[in-house]
Amino acid sequence: MTDLELQGGLLGQDQNQKSKTDSSKAKETWGNDIEFLFSCISLSVGLGNIWRFPYIAFQNGGGTFVIPYLIVLLIIGRPVYYLEILLGQFCGKGCIKAFDMAPVMKGVAAGQVLATTASITYYSSIMALTLRYLIASFSSVLPWSTCKPEWGPQCLEYTQQGENNTSNLNSSGTMSPAELYFEKEILHEYENINEGIGLPNWQLVGCLAASWLIIGGVLIRGVKSSGKAAYFLGVFPYVVLIVLLIRAVTLPGALEGIIYFFKPHWEELLNPLVWYAAVTQVFFSLAICFGTLITYASYNNFSRNVYNDILIITTMDSCSSIIAGCITFGILGNLAYQTGNTDIASVVKGGAGLAFISYPDAIAKFDFIPQALEVRWAWAAV
Repeated sequence: MTDLELQGGLLGQDQNQKSKTDSSKAKETWGNDIEFLFSCISLSVGLGNIWRFPYIAFQNGGGTFVIPYLIVLLIIGRPVYYLEILLGQFCGKGCIKAFDMAPVMKGVAAGQVLATTASITYYSSIMALTLRYLIASFSSVLPWSTCKPEWGPQCLEYTQQGENNTSNLNSSGTMSPAELYFEKEILHEYENINEGIGLPNWQLVGCLAASWLIIGGVLIRGVKSSGKAAYFLGVFPYVVLIVLLIRAVTLPGALEGIIYFFKPHWEELLNPLVWYAAVTQVFFSLAICFGTLITYASYNNFSRNVYNDILIITTMDSCSSIIAGCITFGILGNLAYQTGNTDIASVVKGGAGLAFISYPDAIAKFDFIPQALEVRWAWAAV
């Protein structure tokens, strides 16, 4: 081999090493430490707290559910959260490649991706509902604050509720305008499916498309864009929650609802379904075992101390759930007071639509610009 060929080979090796070094230096990272913190907060504090926690608590007896939820959060939620953050930060890779260190567990990584895909598809539909409320809130009068003639006598308006505290919401078949608006105007529910399930509602289809566009806009530049969006997404929901909490606790009868939320039925603690619901809620709320935290942490500096961040994130997540529960059950207590119903559990139907009944109902009772509060709530949910 001639000297010229040897020099060329060495030069080629140097260039290859330089390109590898440059590629490693070009690894995308968070703009600063705060972006990672706020991104994790915005990931954990969201629909899982504002929308899912209240109706799961409502289905499982209020205070009976809170105790298992807090226990599971401490013994399962925080340790798993810490484990996923450490795994992503140590490997510096996304969810799939992080499990290269244990090839037998690559199926777990694939399962996490599938679970994330399914949950995003589901949550985007919930976002579409909040966008639908956002659009409706720009009307001069909130459409769920008054009864419509086509709803018939089953609608019990607020003025009528205040004058007739002896009526019972369920036994008389009457419902609040917020509940009827959600069922009749938003979901367009049928009493049965004898005539089919109907055609897609163009308004909800448009809102669903808009929710996907918002998701794409946040993620279009990776952590560069999502990190900047996290400043808003990590702070704004708390502004809305605090405003709604202040209003909810000042409503007549709200205290009874909040007491129901915190008062446990001790015999129900032996029910395994309550514990199952608590475990599920912790996983949904903290977004653990979905692979997202591993990916987020992979953009951290290798030597970053995340212990304090994890304590802050998990504490804020649980506090957000408790605040959302107080808001929802305070509003349910107010509805029970207005209708003369002593059973908080039977005031409204439970289920996934509970938040879309309780939050708008509270906002409609603001004396000062309720439309502005509705816009805030819808953006906080999004």
